[in-house]
Amino acid sequence: MFQYDFMQRALIAAVLVGITAPAVGIYLVQRRQALMGDGIGHVALTGVGLGFVFQTSPVWMAVVVCIAGAIVMELVRSRGNQRGDIALAMLFYGGMACGKLLVSMSAQTGNGSLESYLWGSILTVSPEDLTVIAVLAAIVIAVTFGLRRQLFAICQDEEFARVTGIPVRLLNLLLAVMAAVTVTVAMRVVGLLLVSALMVVPVAAAQQLTRSFAATQAAAVGLGVTVAVLGVAGSFEADVPSGPAIVLLAIAAFAAFATIATPLARRRHRGSPESGPAVCDVVLPEQTDPRRTEDPAATRGLAQ
Repeated sequence: MFQYDFMQRALIAAVLVGITAPAVGIYLVQRRQALMGDGIGHVALTGVGLGFVFQTSPVWMAVVVCIAGAIVMELVRSRGNQRGDIALAMLFYGGMACGKLLVSMSAQTGNGSLESYLWGSILTVSPEDLTVIAVLAAIVIAVTFGLRRQLFAICQDEEFARVTGIPVRLLNLLLAVMAAVTVTVAMRVVGLLLVSALMVVPVAAAQQLTRSFAATQAAAVGLGVTVAVLGVAGSFEADVPSGPAIVLLAIAAFAAFATIATPLARRRHRGSPESGPAVCDVVLPEQTDPRRTEDPAATRGLAQ
């Protein structure tokens, strides 16, 4: 299969998506926002529809719409409004309905053109699509790994991160934008309806066996690349859609990891009776905590 140009592009795209999706997904899992990617995928359909209507690149239009939708989602979440869930539901379903309507109004009518974005069509990735995927993936990888300490801090405890001087609001918006970009990167590989699975399942599988954030991130990325490449190769040999094949392989890996996790944990416990829970190996940026004081006398006075 390596003799075909379209398969070479498909495998390169699969590797890029296998890296970026878990790299962003691990932060969403830490924040208990595992389904955020699914919501952004609904909104991205409007961008695809706009691309069809204006006869431009659906990927770039989806990037713009997804970023706007992700920012709105983050603002609704940060305000903690009790009606936020309703607002987000309207955003998700409205984005999907608007996308379908725009596609039906465009010159590129037909279920085939739409299904390639809903379920993925990695074998039809063009050289232009691969260039876009590579550029966006490079941005996501640079942010998620370069700002790993800061992003980990805001995902664990926003109040502590804010006290230590980390720009929480800015990083929250940046993480939402990276999730939006990842959805558009992965939509040609696994489809908008399944993109959230590739962001979440490899992370959940890696958590079964790892005990630190760095190890979980590395294992999730490795598993994401593995299932993406095997899914593409298997779909080529079996003549089945690549998106569902990749997701089913990821779920199978999760089931396998969960099966061996329990006896492995028991063995670790017997080997190290005093071992505690999983530890964080991410060193936070050194900042001055304003609640602390350097005056010993003042400290004794507070103690009294």
